[in-house]
Amino acid sequence: MTDRKISPKCQMPRKKTEQKDAKSTDSQRTPTQAKSSTRTPGPKCDRGARRKSTVRSVMVGLPNPPAVSGKGAQRKSPEPKRPPGAAESPRGKSPPPLIRRGCSRDDDLSRGLQKTLDQLKISRDARSKAAKIKNEVVAKIQTHLEKSKNFKEIQPLPTGSYFENLKISNPDEFDVMFTTCVKRVDVQPFGSDGAYYSVKFKRHPQKHVLDDFLSKDYVLCASLMMTEFRREVKTAIKSIQIEGNLKMEPKKPKSPAVTLTLNVDKKEISIDIVLGIEVGGRWPLCAEDGMKIEKWLSKKVKQDLKFKPYYLVPKHEGSANKEEDGVLAKDVWRISFSHVEKFIMKNHGKEKTCCEEKGPKCCRKPCLKLLKHLLGELKAKHETELSKFCSYHAKTTLLHACTVRTQDSDWKLSDLHDCFQLLLQDFVAHLKQRELPNFFIPKHNLLGSVSAESCRKLADYIEKERNNGFPIFKMM
Repeated sequence: MTDRKISPKCQMPRKKTEQKDAKSTDSQRTPTQAKSSTRTPGPKCDRGARRKSTVRSVMVGLPNPPAVSGKGAQRKSPEPKRPPGAAESPRGKSPPPLIRRGCSRDDDLSRGLQKTLDQLKISRDARSKAAKIKNEVVAKIQTHLEKSKNFKEIQPLPTGSYFENLKISNPDEFDVMFTTCVKRVDVQPFGSDGAYYSVKFKRHPQKHVLDDFLSKDYVLCASLMMTEFRREVKTAIKSIQIEGNLKMEPKKPKSPAVTLTLNVDKKEISIDIVLGIEVGGRWPLCAEDGMKIEKWLSKKVKQDLKFKPYYLVPKHEGSANKEEDGVLAKDVWRISFSHVEKFIMKNHGKEKTCCEEKGPKCCRKPCLKLLKHLLGELKAKHETELSKFCSYHAKTTLLHACTVRTQDSDWKLSDLHDCFQLLLQDFVAHLKQRELPNFFIPKHNLLGSVSAESCRKLADYIEKERNNGFPIFKMM
């Protein structure tokens, strides 16, 4: 009778002598017999299922599934740097809608934020019509200035949110800087924060278009130049025939802008025309430690940007008659890097294809638009308390955030809700500390002129909106 072969899997424990006999028997088997006695492999594990088990949910409120260990486990990619106490930013793909059960609060918030963004979009027709009117006004003012005594060499430099594709709701505000180049000047800091400067001609030629604005020490006086610039613009608009009753607004204290308004289709459009002087050469020493974009946009981009000129606009802080080294505060200039900001916002991706026509989309600009809208709505609701805040505070917060969360994957469009929450955490942290460094001049605190009480109240209002699902957005 032939012995029946027993599978190793089914064998019972044997004594040492039996195990020895079994080994000798196995050695006598043919290759075919040995092969048939091996254990039959079990069904292969579905790798796709493993991947799904490690995918994180974009919804903050949902717990993450346990990570798979062993041979098939995915490697965990390094987490982005984030502010202390900030929520973890999701890194994986969103799970398919079918495996989500029910409707979470974070789902509702995400849809609400996207709906708000959709409502903030400007129609192409409205944008085109407003831009056409703005271009016509600016062109006619430039023609007039080129015929004037003191502003013959002036050139327009488009700046601001409209040209950075950051305008929200309506194309009702435009910023244009009219600049003139000054050469061989000595630029000295006024004050200690690095934002304000006096400008003095090193060697004064016999005739210069800016002669009327120089002091006896050849200091270029911002107050004199601004007064004459405003007078020339006022003269120019009298000859402009355009729909909408174009007029000049009264001068705002300490503002470097000449504001023009007109009504088109029952909506008011404002154009802020800012006088600026272009200064070539090395940036001021106070800007050496600013614009920390090396890990975000690269060292080369930073180096290229620092070869660009910078601009000075007629603006001062504090008393107009404060004197320093023989120069009055009303005659100093504030530094501006608006042209560099425009370049950065239009080329904001670490990967050069970010947000291009066929490239992956990020949520840097959508997050900024939401923060600007939130700030604008809160200012309208608490006008007196929050009057010192402006959209530039929101923009600077985003620029700092991009130097910390440098990867495009940190700003995926699908993670809009979580990225916006992180940006709000950054902004609230700045408010609570009453410290928001100028992106280019770190010594200059943009919240220095805002009271601690106003900062605290804005932080509280933002926290209240976050905790209640942004009810202020639902009022649109």
